[in-house]
Amino acid sequence: MSGGSQRLVAVTLDEGSVVHWNPEIDHEREVAIFDLLETNSFSPVGAPVGPYALHLSIQENRLIFGVRAATDERELITVRLATTPLRRIVRDYFTICESYFSAIKTAPPSRIETLDMGRRGLHDEGSTQLRERLEGKIEIDFDTARRLFTLFCVLHLRH
Repeated sequence: MSGGSQRLVAVTLDEGSVVHWNPEIDHEREVAIFDLLETNSFSPVGAPVGPYALHLSIQENRLIFGVRAATDERELITVRLATTPLRRIVRDYFTICESYFSAIKTAPPSRIETLDMGRRGLHDEGSTQLRERLEGKIEIDFDTARRLFTLFCVLHLRH
């Protein structure tokens, strides 16, 4: 677990937005939250020193980051990001994920490896875009951005 106070110690997703789509997606969500809580760098600009609790939701085509103090649950900041700039990457990511999960069952290893490389590349691209869009609002490292992008994708399934 990473030390310091500029980090997340709790993450929740808007239950109204979460879809239990298939076991693979549910597993990805669980792993992303677990990994995020184990190691992250999360520093809301202008907020008091953490640690923090984060509630993610999508409302009116906006990704909402509700940041609270982990110790007393007082609301610190809310960051709203339009989801439109990330739609293409999310759509492409879902398409390749579907192909990847189907290929795991029957495709030769070379095909699975190719799809996995494409999947990771799109995930990295989405993570970079998310991190750039949060710049000046919430400072995060790349690994934190990757896990948050996974959670955004899970939330985006409903929308």
